[in-house]
Amino acid sequence: MGDKVYIFDTTLRDGEQSPGVSLNKHEKLEIAKQLARLKVDIIEAGFPIASKGDFEGVMEIAKRVKGPVIASLARANRKDIDVAWEAVRYSEHPRIHTFIATSDIHMKYKLKMTPDQVVERAVDAVKYAKKYTSDVEFSAEDAVRSDVKFLIRIFTEAIKAGATVINVPDTVGYTTPWEFGQLIKELKENIPDLDKVVVSVHCHNDLGMAVANSLAAVNNGANQIECAVNGLGERAGNASLEEIVMALNTRKDFFKKECNVDTTQIYRTSRLVSTLTGMPIQPNKAVVGDNAFAHESGIHQHGVLAEKSTYEIMTPESIGLKTNKLVLGKHSGRHAFRKKLEEMGYTLTDDEINITFSRFKDLADKKKEVTERDIEALVEHEVFSVPEVFKLEYLHVSSGNKIIPTATVKISNEEALFEEAACGDGPIDAVYKAIDKITGNGYRLEEYSIKAVTGGKDALGEVVVRISKDGKHYLGRGLSTDIIEASAKAYLAAINRLYYQQVCKHRNST
Repeated sequence: MGDKVYIFDTTLRDGEQSPGVSLNKHEKLEIAKQLARLKVDIIEAGFPIASKGDFEGVMEIAKRVKGPVIASLARANRKDIDVAWEAVRYSEHPRIHTFIATSDIHMKYKLKMTPDQVVERAVDAVKYAKKYTSDVEFSAEDAVRSDVKFLIRIFTEAIKAGATVINVPDTVGYTTPWEFGQLIKELKENIPDLDKVVVSVHCHNDLGMAVANSLAAVNNGANQIECAVNGLGERAGNASLEEIVMALNTRKDFFKKECNVDTTQIYRTSRLVSTLTGMPIQPNKAVVGDNAFAHESGIHQHGVLAEKSTYEIMTPESIGLKTNKLVLGKHSGRHAFRKKLEEMGYTLTDDEINITFSRFKDLADKKKEVTERDIEALVEHEVFSVPEVFKLEYLHVSSGNKIIPTATVKISNEEALFEEAACGDGPIDAVYKAIDKITGNGYRLEEYSIKAVTGGKDALGEVVVRISKDGKHYLGRGLSTDIIEASAKAYLAAINRLYYQQVCKHRNST
């Protein structure tokens, strides 16, 4: 079978068995078309005997999706196989996938059959399916917990009956990479003609080792991996398609295997499946999670900006993303901050960058992630604002529906520190009256507005105030995750602008 690894996608069959997932035939068809664009080798379209909807879904995919093999699942009985064939017969490359359990616990408690009866049933199912199509896959359900000698026996008989694919499932996610690799090796060494068929594995993720187990099997001779987009599937899910494919591609030096998948379609496929199934993707999910190509640490950001391969073993472009993401947060460094400013079109001096970066770090301590809009507001406030004649040093507010709002503020200027307290109709009114006591009150508040600069509960609030004096108007902006603090900063910014234009400029002209 050479160095080729076949990717068997079971998103539409095993993936749809995830609790809470139910796809109609139109949604199944959309996913199947995208899987064809992804260039998977086999699409397991469903389990037709399970329901009328599943039957119609498999039939629609078989008729309309070209390229991949379309597989139809059936238990090892003739009725299931008849229905499976009726659904998949229209495919240009049809496959019947039949299975029966082989572990002692399943044969005794579920099937209530002897090992001999199970072998007889398996052989009959493969021979019967072979009458419909030349491509027949046989699976030994719960193979990992089966007696190895019995597995060798049943697989040998299935191959004699005409099976072209032998599947070794870890149905309950029980095995480990070392054990599973050894099992595949033992089967390869003891089953006649196994090298003439495709050896497949189907691993579940109950212990979090589905991908590792699948890759261990490949290292020991398996050449088909059954997996699902985003790792969907029963209980903890199946081996994740995107992780399997990117492992084979990224570590080609180790695995020395090829697969047909167009990796640039991975991200699009992942998002489509997530949207249609309603199953969200965890942010730190390998390959396709929001954080998979995101960097916040200053050390990492510096390295990635200098050379991406310092912290990225695969490129975002390789899975269909345009670029990586430098997340600006409290761990970010000056290099990433400067880069972001340049991308936003700002050309600042080193001093201006230092000032803005200092304010950015203060904000990042309060927010989980600082957005472009946050940075834009910071630059406008810190770089393009007038000198702070009056600076807010301290603010304390007491307010409630049963008490009179009271504010205490401490403000500094070039000469001294001033502290005042005042009451008001609300906490902001109290703050403004306390500020008036320090800065003077010969001006009028004409306008006050507040908006969230960004979304979320920790949104950065922007307050804009307009004051007037002697017929002239002065604008001030304040930014903070605390709207009362933002209000105080905006009011002082307007007063500073008034003072700068009326007092400082007059002082400089004389």
